[in-house]
Amino acid sequence: MGPLSVQPSGLLDLYLIRHAQTAPNAERRYPAAGEDAPLSEQGRRQAAALRLPLADVVYASPTLRAVQTAEGAGFAVDVQTAALLEAAFGSMHGRTWAELEAEYGAAPASWIRALSDPDSHAGPPGGESGAAFHGRVRVWLETLPDSGTVLAFSHLGTVLAALRLTVGLRAAELPPCSVAHLRHSGGAWWLVSLRPGPEPLR
Repeated sequence: MGPLSVQPSGLLDLYLIRHAQTAPNAERRYPAAGEDAPLSEQGRRQAAALRLPLADVVYASPTLRAVQTAEGAGFAVDVQTAALLEAAFGSMHGRTWAELEAEYGAAPASWIRALSDPDSHAGPPGGESGAAFHGRVRVWLETLPDSGTVLAFSHLGTVLAALRLTVGLRAAELPPCSVAHLRHSGGAWWLVSLRPGPEPLR
């Protein structure tokens, strides 16, 4: 399946924002199943430092970390949507990468490759497939207005999925509070800018 194609009218500016830092980010582990970690103190500082344009509509994943990032940046969330949730990582939840490799060897790398593939029907055991994950992000993209400015506060995997579906960008380093600015017009998406967030303090 190729990059997303939408029938346009006008000009849409879409800003995809990865949420600010949480304790699981700092610990370099996948959040535990059902964990809804708030922003850390560092994360609150990162959110407050965000500089974003005024928006016609503000979307967010229905998680503390996404909503608190929006609020910390000075925005009220208009729409919370499960379409912007991070991928369901199944067996990977609550684990660091070192722990996963120690238990499963090379398998976690194959799970992530599958989850990063919009056409893959594989993924982490007990989690989403690449096709299911990208499918829900695709549906959300197709519901966006034809024009105006939209902010979306979300998660690393979700931002990357949207970039794959729109401009075909396969991977990128996006620390917490990174911002991807996309534009849509004339039936095409293009990347205007990709601004990495600050690295967490060591």
